Amino acid sequence: MTNILEAIINIANNPILEIRNHYSGRNRANNVGEALETFVKDAFANLIVATDEQERMKRYNEVFSWLGNQNHPPDIMIRNGDAIEVKKTQSANSDLALNSSYPKSNIQSSSSMITQECRVCENWTEKDLIYCVGHTTDEAVNSLWMVYGNIYAAKHETYQIIKQKITDGINEIPNVELAITNELGRVNRVDPLGITNLRIRGMWQIQNPRRVFNYLHVPTNNKFELVSLIPTEKYNSFPIESIKKIENLGNQNLTIENVNVRDPNNPANLIEVKLIKFIIAE
Repeated sequence: MTNILEAIINIANNPILEIRNHYSGRNRANNVGEALETFVKDAFANLIVATDEQERMKRYNEVFSWLGNQNHPPDIMIRNGDAIEVKKTQSANSDLALNSSYPKSNIQSSSSMITQECRVCENWTEKDLIYCVGHTTDEAVNSLWMVYGNIYAAKHETYQIIKQKITDGINEIPNVELAITNELGRVNRVDPLGITNLRIRGMWQIQNPRRVFNYLHVPTNNKFELVSLIPTEKYNSFPIESIKKIENLGNQNLTIENVNVRDPNNPANLIEVKLIKFIIAE
């Protein structure tokens, strides 16, 4: 099984930044967005420099139980491990577009937003979620933030309450034909001919972690920045082999600090976190 510490180690050992060219040369990505997701998968699977496609398929099968559906979260699930959402921005501080899926502190198998195939891909109920947010150009990755959802997003109930209130308000509109939907609402047969339907969808956004956690790291003009925030309790739960490996890596560009972040459910509380940075200067 792999984990976020192994992924950070693999990126530090293989800092391939021209990701579009790296993957398009092997017909594995048509654009930088696909290249970023493949780069993240390969980092967790220790395949960044691998060239044998049969080896990659076998390793993916060993490491991952789910490799995503474009319209349903998550993008990646580690077998018996965490889930991963990959987001790309071409503006360093722009908000993340989550569309109809509200921000998540974790992933639950009972969620109506995931597919049945994801629900049964392994025996699971709940997974911690890592948001991997890459700032890219058309060719390369400039920065990658890896942040756990439970220090980034509030509990599910916070968003579900808002969603339910909007849905209840739509349902109170008189003389409309409402349909059951996972969206905020759907009104059927709006016009006299009964040929027009109205889909009411949420368009969720969340601030970029570069902005949310700017009190911990101020971005610079470095060639590449990997910034990872891992709750200390989660960090200590990883295999001791992974912890020793990253703490004894001996890479002068990698640092580990003990910091505190605000609790997204109650900012009066603080959560102890490991701040791991891997920075390549210009």
